[in-house]
This record gives sequence, C-alpha cells and structure tokens, in this order.
Amino acid sequence: MISISLCMIVKNEEQVLERCLLSVQDLVDEIIIVDTGSTDKTKQIASKFTPLIYDFQWIDDFAAARNFSFSKATKDYQMWLDADDIFVEEDRMKFKKLKEGLNNTIDMITMKYNTHFDENNLPIFTSTRGRIFKKKNGYLWEDPIHEYITWTGNIFHANDIFVTHKKVNVYADRNIKIYEKQVAEGKELSPRSTYYFARELKDHKRYEESVIYFNKFLNDGLGWVEDNIASCYNLGICYRVLKEEEKSLEAFLRSFKYSTPRAEICCEIGYYFKKNNQLTNAIFWFELAGSLEKPNTMGFILNDYWGYIPNIELAVCYSNLNNIKKAVYHNQKAKIYKPLSKAVKHNEEYFSQLIKSV
Repeated sequence: MISISLCMIVKNEEQVLERCLLSVQDLVDEIIIVDTGSTDKTKQIASKFTPLIYDFQWIDDFAAARNFSFSKATKDYQMWLDADDIFVEEDRMKFKKLKEGLNNTIDMITMKYNTHFDENNLPIFTSTRGRIFKKKNGYLWEDPIHEYITWTGNIFHANDIFVTHKKVNVYADRNIKIYEKQVAEGKELSPRSTYYFARELKDHKRYEESVIYFNKFLNDGLGWVEDNIASCYNLGICYRVLKEEEKSLEAFLRSFKYSTPRAEICCEIGYYFKKNNQLTNAIFWFELAGSLEKPNTMGFILNDYWGYIPNIELAVCYSNLNNIKKAVYHNQKAKIYKPLSKAVKHNEEYFSQLIKSV
C-alpha cells in the first residue's frame, strides 16, 4: 500500500485545524505543518497530531510555502489540504479503500472539492483539484495565488471522493492585495493569474476593472477552456451589474465558441429574456439548460444550475403564462433536486391556492 505525507500550510487556524486533522489523521502516514506566522494556538494544536512543524517566512507566495511543505515530505506521495478542509465520514471510508487499492504506478490523484453550500448544507459549487502527487516526480506548485500543480503523468480521477471546505476565517483582501502588488511592481501576470485577478476584482465589486481583466484573459487566447467558459459567465454577470445588458448577452453567447452550452450560461440568457418579458424565449433557454447532461469536467460546477434553477424558473415562466399544469410539473421537478427549497414550498402553496380557486 502506498504511503502519504499530508503537507499543510497554516496561519492562525486555531478555530479549524483540529477539526481538519481529526478527519484525516488515520488516512495518512505523516503530517507536516508549515506555519507562516501564527499568533494564536495553531502550532500548539498541530503539536497534538505531529512533531513535524516548521516555520516559513511569509513572502506573499502560496506556491513557495506549499513547495517548502512538500520538501519536508518523506513518504511515497504528497497530499495537501487547507486547514478549513475536512473529509466527512463517507469520504473518509472511500479514501481508505482507494489508498488500499492503489499502487505506485499512479503519478497524481484528483478529488472533487465542495467549497460552497446552501442553507441546507447541499453543495452548490464543486471543482476538481489535483490532491495527491508522487514525491519522486518532483512536482512543484506554480503561481503565488490560486496556486496549482500542472497535471502530468498517469492521473487517477477519484471522482467519488470529496474534500469538504468549511470556511470559518475570511481573509477578504489578502489575495487581491498580492495581485495589486504584482501589478504595481510591473510583474506580468500569467494567463491563469489574470483570470483569477479578474475574479477577485469581481468579488470585491470592482466591476469595471474586472471587465478589463476578463476581456484581456479571453482576448489573449492562452487560457484553459474551462477558465474561458467561466470568464464568459463572470464577464456577463459584471456587464449585467453595470447595466450593459447587450454586452452581458454577448459575453454569455461568447462561451459557446469554447464548448457545448453550459447550464449556467443558458439560465443567464434565460434571465435576460425573462427580464424583458420575452417569456417564450426565456422558456427556450431554461428548457435547454434543464435538458443538458452535467459534463464530466475538471472545471467549476455550479450545481444548482444543473436541474434545480432551470425548473424553478420554468415554473415561474409558465405560471406567468397561466399554464399552471406545466408550472406545477416543473416545480415538482425542482423539488427533486432540492426537497427543502423555500421557493419550491412557496410555489406549491401558491399553485394550490390557484387550483382551489378555479
């Protein structure tokens, strides 16, 4: 059976670190903690799980810190987690089974990553991340923020194993300040960094600047196809906030040049026509979204768009057209995806009253 070094970089994680390590301590063979300047009890908590605790002077570079943590590993494979990540019990069991069955012909292992959740704790945002890497291959992290390892070699995709991200600490300005420092120093951003800087600007509601960087990323033509699609989506949202509706629609439609339609894009086009009270057109796009099969992609998946949102919107559109039978049908389909949805419940009550009054 392969052996695994868990390599983590941490800073002021006393609220979450123990939770993380409790969920993974029996899954790995070595735990390495690299502290980048904690002033709380992070290192004290870490010492309950491992003696391998190192200090690393923070230099505004996550890749450098992660590479340092990897350099301390002694086992066959290196694995990373953030302090606010956990394995829930179901995924712990799957991880154990995976580890027992793997041999050293595998170079990299990817796992799914659930990072955002709704009010009922259902994942609404899922991505795929390289999670475990063969040490002797000398894999290195790249880019100072939103760091990554280039996927090469014999890759095993553990698509049924999820790492769950349960964020407590929010470092609102940390990433964008690092990007701004790079730009101010005249450093050229990589295509990937350009994309993520645009996302950071959008998240900080700096939409005009975000538009500039999303367009630069797309126009340079050097990005990964999934990032291109996501850029079109986010660019469309930015233009919408800026009340440039036609440019918003153009950005969504631009995504079709990169791959088959994605449900989130189709829904956003549906919103465009719904807002303009062109309900027949809106229905076309929501129905298209609802008919699509969720892609087996390594990119971001906005889960609610793949089933729930198209049907809840179709229920509204058909209701506005006084087609209550179809409205009820789509509301029930939405309920399949989210049984506890407040919108579904509200619609059920509304349609029930309508039917009684007939």
